Amino acid sequence: MDSVVILSCVLMLVFLFMKLPVFIAILGAAVTYFFLHPELSSSILVQRILAGSQSIPLLAIPFFVCAGVFMNYTGVTKRIVNFCESIVGNIIGGIGHVTVLVATLMGGLSGSNLADAAMEAKMLAPEMRKRGFSNAFASVLIATSAIITPLIPPGIAMIIYGSIANVSIGKLFIAGIGPGLILCVALMLLVGVVSYKRGYRNPHKVDTSPKRIWTTFKGAFLPLCLPVIIIGGIRIGAFTPTEAGAVAIVYSLFLGLVYREMKLKDIITGLKETVLTSSSIMLIIGAASAFAWVLTRERVPQYCTELFINYLNNAVVFLLIVNLFLLIVGMFIEGNAAMIILVPLLAPLAHHFGIDEIQFAMVVIFNFALGALSPPMGTLMFVTCSITKCPMGTFIKEAVPFYLLLIGCLLLLTFVPAFSTGLVNLIY
Repeated sequence: MDSVVILSCVLMLVFLFMKLPVFIAILGAAVTYFFLHPELSSSILVQRILAGSQSIPLLAIPFFVCAGVFMNYTGVTKRIVNFCESIVGNIIGGIGHVTVLVATLMGGLSGSNLADAAMEAKMLAPEMRKRGFSNAFASVLIATSAIITPLIPPGIAMIIYGSIANVSIGKLFIAGIGPGLILCVALMLLVGVVSYKRGYRNPHKVDTSPKRIWTTFKGAFLPLCLPVIIIGGIRIGAFTPTEAGAVAIVYSLFLGLVYREMKLKDIITGLKETVLTSSSIMLIIGAASAFAWVLTRERVPQYCTELFINYLNNAVVFLLIVNLFLLIVGMFIEGNAAMIILVPLLAPLAHHFGIDEIQFAMVVIFNFALGALSPPMGTLMFVTCSITKCPMGTFIKEAVPFYLLLIGCLLLLTFVPAFSTGLVNLIY
C-alpha cells in the first residue's frame, strides 16, 4: 500500500481530532494525496467531488430533509405525543415510554436523528424532569431513542448506502422497519426496568381511556400515513425513492393546510433550514467521494479482500471484526462520510462471504447510528446535552446500560438475518 495513502488517512484523523469540519478533514486528506502525486491533474479531484454529489438517488436527500423540516412546523409532533401518551401514559415510567414511541413514529416523518433529538430534548425533557426522572436519564433516553430515526424509513443513511452499493433503496426502506421496532421494544423494556427500580412514576393519572386513544389517533392518523404512502408507492411502482421525497414535501404542505399551523414565514424558514442541512450533507458526500476514489486507485479494497481471504476466511469472524471496526470509526468520523469511504471496501467482502446485501446494509447503518451516540465525536450526545444542560461525564456514566443494550441489538441484527430481511422477503 502506498505510504502516501497512509499519510493521508493519518492527516484526516488529525484534522478530525482538531475538530475541523468533517468535510474539510476528509477533503484535506484527498488534497494531500493529489499534492504528493504531481502527475495527477487537480481537475480529477474536482471532477470526483462533483460526481460524488450528482448521483440521481441522492436527490432524495434534500427532498426528505425538506419534508422533515416542514413536519416540525405543522403541529405533527404535539399530536403524536398526545397519541403515544394515551397508549402508554400510565405504565411505570410512562413518559419514558412515550419518548421512545415518539422517536419511533417521528423517525418515519423527519428522517433526521439530530432534528428528532433536538425536538424531543426541548419538548419532552422538561416533562420527564417534572415527573421525577433525573436529567441524566432523560438526556440519555432522548439521545438513544434518536438512533431509531436512521433505521425507520425514510432514513437518509439508507439513501446514501443504496446509491453507493447499488442496493434497492425501496428494499432498504422496508428492511429498516424490523431493526427499528426491535430497538423500540428493547428500549421500552429497559425504561420499564430502570423506572421500576428508581420509582419513576407519573404523579398524576393520565387519561388512557379508549375514547381518548381514538380521539388522539384521529389527530395523528394523517402524519402516520406518510411512511405507508412512501413504502407502498415505491413497492407498487407509483414513484421512485427520489420521487417519494417530492411526494413527502407535498404531503407535509398538505398537513400544514389541514392543521392550519404552518404559516408562510415557516415555509421560508423551512426552506432555509433545508438548504443549510442539505448543503452540509452534500459537502461531506463530495469530499468523501474524492477520498474514496483515492482508496480505489490505490487498490485498498483489493488489499483488504486479500487480507480477509488469506487470514480470516470466515463469515462470523468477518462480521465481528466489521462491527468492532465500524463502532470505532463511528466514534471519530461522521456516519455518512464514513459510509461513502468504507462501503465500497466492505460490501464486496460481505458478498464474498455470502452475507445478504440487505442484512449487511442494516448492520452498517446500525453501527454508524450507534457511533453518533458515542464519545468523543457523538453528535447526538452533544446536541442533547447542549439543550438539557447535562454534563458529558454524567451522560456517559448514565448511558452504560444503554450502550450494552444497543450492542445486544446489533449482535441480533448481525447473526439473525430474519430481523433485517424477513419483511423484505415477505413484501418483495
